[in-house]
Amino acid sequence: MGTEMARLNRIARRTTHEGAPARAFPPETELRRTLMNALLWEDQFYEDGVSITDRIAALVPNVEPETVAALAVEARETMKLRHAPLLLVREMARHATHRGLVAETLARIVQRPDELTEFLAIYWAGALGPQEQRKREPVSAQAKKGLAKALRKFDAYQLAKYDRDGPVRLRDVLFLVHARPADADQEKVWKALVDGTLRPADTWETALSAGADKRATFERLIAEKRLGSLALLRNLRLMRNAGVPRPTIARAIAEISAERVLPFRFIAAARHAPEFEAELERAMFASLAGQPRLEGRTRLLVDVSASMNVPLSARSETTRLDAAAGLAILARELFAEVEIFTFSSDIVRIAPRHGFALRDAIFASQPHGGTRLGKAVETLDRRGARLVVISDEQSGDAVPAPRARGYILNVASYRNGVRSGDWERVDGFSEAVIAWIAAREREGA
Repeated sequence: MGTEMARLNRIARRTTHEGAPARAFPPETELRRTLMNALLWEDQFYEDGVSITDRIAALVPNVEPETVAALAVEARETMKLRHAPLLLVREMARHATHRGLVAETLARIVQRPDELTEFLAIYWAGALGPQEQRKREPVSAQAKKGLAKALRKFDAYQLAKYDRDGPVRLRDVLFLVHARPADADQEKVWKALVDGTLRPADTWETALSAGADKRATFERLIAEKRLGSLALLRNLRLMRNAGVPRPTIARAIAEISAERVLPFRFIAAARHAPEFEAELERAMFASLAGQPRLEGRTRLLVDVSASMNVPLSARSETTRLDAAAGLAILARELFAEVEIFTFSSDIVRIAPRHGFALRDAIFASQPHGGTRLGKAVETLDRRGARLVVISDEQSGDAVPAPRARGYILNVASYRNGVRSGDWERVDGFSEAVIAWIAAREREGA
């Protein structure tokens, strides 16, 4: 552990990617920063996904086992990440000091059947080709125990929905872990899974691939409440093109279960189906129910520089700026008194609009230039006002310590952040970060 810690300290970069002074963080802090935004194996603007994955692997043994396990749960349940927590548990399984918490943690963070196979794909990364089967590393007893416990969560519909072709299949998991079914009914389901005779799940994908009428399929699934929240948001344009009546779609959006949908998903949906902006906005605001309102004055700074205007992943049209705008929309509703600015090469005041009107104002405020966060802080920081920055922290100039209470909401997982004084850092673009600020201030931390 000492050798690994020395290596991490030795390779730590002391500048941001744009050249400003930076600081490297202790292993626990760096692991949190990396984990909460890690889009594994996807390219980012400054770092590729492989380097992020390697960094997580290097940090895990230098952080207390209980802390790593708690981070995995937080990443899955609060920040709604899927792959990053699985990687974290896989790295726990490599180290005797952390292995004892693998089963319990894995069983908790696996919330969909395909995460069982994804965990094994991560476990065997690099040894999944047809000529490399002999190179697969034996799965630890703790990992098998966790997979077996998680497998018992799922019914026939869920297993059928996620029983997909790939290097690892759900029946491979069943054979590997030798799980015991909870009862006779589950035993029958598992036998059907092994035999390949599970009844196909009634999803829009399976119906349309079988040649079913698009309009009839979507109308039926909406009526039967079988169209998930994300599926609904992703298919708004397809449904309208298929002739699904607008009132039917509007009612489905109104009934959406928004508590597990990140704000930027609504922004992406509105980009493709602007006629539903009003309904999408209401659904997005529904996710605020029960969240605390933050009193006092707040100055909100949103980074609109070039490094923010890139996709979240190679397969996504949604950008870091979309994520930042989603947070700004929520912050506008939860901060009692707020002034909003964007910064890039310049600083621009934004009218404190609501919802998608605020998104539009942020996007149109100025060109996507350099990141002059230091200049923005120096200009706008005031004593007595909470200062909240939404950025990837890749500043081209030095950033001073805040005069009042300062927060940086980091929407990227780059290794280094700005070097400065008493900034509170929150990593991630979940709506939960606003509640985190409220909790910190209630506690007086």
